[in-house]
Amino acid sequence: MASPLPLPSDDLGLFTDLYELTMAQAFYQHGMFAPATFSLFIRKYPPDRGYLVSAGLADVLDYLENLRFSPASLDYLRSTGIFNAELLEYLSSLRFTGSVRAIPEGRLFFLNEPVLEVTAPIIEAQLAETFIINQLNFQVLLAAKAARCCWAAPGRILTDFAARRTHGVDAALKMARCGYIAGFQSTSNVLAAQRYGIPPAGTMAHSFISSFLSESDAFRAYAETFPDRAVLLLDTYDTIEGAYRAVPIAKELEATGHRLLAVRLDSGDFADLSVRVRRILDDAGLGYVKILASGGLDEFEVEALVQGGAPIDIFGVGTKAGVSADAPYSDMAYKLVAYDGRPVMKLSTGKVSMPGPKQVFRLRDAQGKMWKDVIAKADEKLPGGEPLLETVMEGGRRTVPSPSLEQARQRFQQDFAQLDDRHKRLRNPPHYEVGVSPALERLTSQVQEQVGSGDLE
Repeated sequence: MASPLPLPSDDLGLFTDLYELTMAQAFYQHGMFAPATFSLFIRKYPPDRGYLVSAGLADVLDYLENLRFSPASLDYLRSTGIFNAELLEYLSSLRFTGSVRAIPEGRLFFLNEPVLEVTAPIIEAQLAETFIINQLNFQVLLAAKAARCCWAAPGRILTDFAARRTHGVDAALKMARCGYIAGFQSTSNVLAAQRYGIPPAGTMAHSFISSFLSESDAFRAYAETFPDRAVLLLDTYDTIEGAYRAVPIAKELEATGHRLLAVRLDSGDFADLSVRVRRILDDAGLGYVKILASGGLDEFEVEALVQGGAPIDIFGVGTKAGVSADAPYSDMAYKLVAYDGRPVMKLSTGKVSMPGPKQVFRLRDAQGKMWKDVIAKADEKLPGGEPLLETVMEGGRRTVPSPSLEQARQRFQQDFAQLDDRHKRLRNPPHYEVGVSPALERLTSQVQEQVGSGDLE
């Protein structure tokens, strides 16, 4: 399912860094309209990451199909006094006319592998840089964070509770979407549920409890209103006392042919409280009532609870996942790798980029497990290797409909199952092997020599 654009179409042209536009004027003035290819990749893993998850491609394709400069946008650019009339006239009819090759959403990728390549007249391709990095960088991080949370809680249900503390409305929507791709089963964000077809989930707030004269009155009122989906929040006053008060409510539901769905812990020592609450429920014959824990959880805390045997069935994961708290940014780069048929590269210290359009091939062992990726030239073939970059846009239009969210989710599940568990470790995972083909190594050496000698002909 394609994601709606995060800002009005009239503003798409202006959502770019100023230097993209100043370069556009220089390109225009010097007659530089030839095709350029840009590669998008991550130079270094964020802390404790052993894999990355492709996410955000649908937004990029929506953007490219709708990219334009409105009359109001052109008026603003004119008012800055920076741009000449010729460029503004050019921008007035600018549309993206290029092609995009990308690793589909939900697939795993690794260090230095191009997750996306754009080929278009250089002004078009350059102007798209800001939006592309903005969307893919953030969503890749969210999807990887969500995948880590799910890995930490095998057999448990995870739901997205992040909307209130993400960095803006678009971020909240994208967290719900990326979380679902990576294995979350629901979201508290109703708009995201409606927009993306994700199951909605929710309980109650402490304000609901405290608005009644007693905790039991609040529990009873909610259970009467939602007899088949009641989740009772236990910690407004005292969690253990709340658990005891939940028991008669559950029995009242049973008497009318319904069942209490779950109780929720939102503070305190989850390891201890979950054991004590489980005992109270089981002693009352309520073994079917699930325990949900929420409140500042991330993959590290979830893993500790699960490995410690805490009887928690559902985790509501919010703030730390929604902002990818331990890794809020990545070193994602969008670099020119070819212009007018000539491969180019960057040689800056610590930021060297490989030249030319590329393909990534995935190799598997006899059991079907992923064991190595190879970055190669775009026109290479690698026997036994699965090419990951697919053509998704030509002539400025999608070549195939965007996959559904369910398809992206299934794609992630397939890739993740084929990745060795060593690379999924939450702390200091070993890096998955990524090689470079001999042909790409030769091209890199040749271009490096040319750049170093100044002979670029």
